[in-house]
Amino acid sequence: MNSPRPAAHPIQKRSPARRIAATVALSMMVFVTLWILAFGWLTSLLIGAGCCAVMVAASTVSDIVEMVLDVLATAVFAVLAVLAAVFGEIFSLFDF
Repeated sequence: MNSPRPAAHPIQKRSPARRIAATVALSMMVFVTLWILAFGWLTSLLIGAGCCAVMVAASTVSDIVEMVLDVLATAVFAVLAVLAAVFGEIFSLFDF
């Protein structure tokens, strides 16, 4: 009798590098927002770096935070893709 074949492991779409990149992008937005609205650049940089560290640490500990960061990563990268498409179209109009 044939033994059953092992189940294939699905390819993981969500990698830690993607979550870290999204976290860095969100921290940069926090930095820029705080720098423009409230604090000096050094204070804003420290707060943004702290946010980045907390989000990365929380995503390694909690599955819920990891899932939220995956959703945010998808949204951030979708917005960046739309912006790249818009700028690409503008540059193509002027033959750059």
